[in-house]
Amino acid sequence: MSKVEFIQAVSEKAGLSKKDTQKAVDAALEVIKNALTKGESVSFIGFGTFSTTTRAARKARVPGTTKVVNVPATKAVKFKVGKKLKESVAKGK
Repeated sequence: MSKVEFIQAVSEKAGLSKKDTQKAVDAALEVIKNALTKGESVSFIGFGTFSTTTRAARKARVPGTTKVVNVPATKAVKFKVGKKLKESVAKGK
């Protein structure tokens, strides 16, 4: 599902205009992005939790060659699925 399709589905479900729905979705994504940038986590009970994790520096081998390269430490986004979402997906509902 693309962002446009998502906005369409949410606007129909909520009874809002596409324009208002797009503003709300964009604002929600911006708030989540800002919180993660600050190192905070964002939890939606029953849905899941967005958080950040730090990956240590490491050495990696380039596929097809014997060359070894250094991969620097990075920060990555992590999502832990909530119980209700996990059960709903498993049941197909």
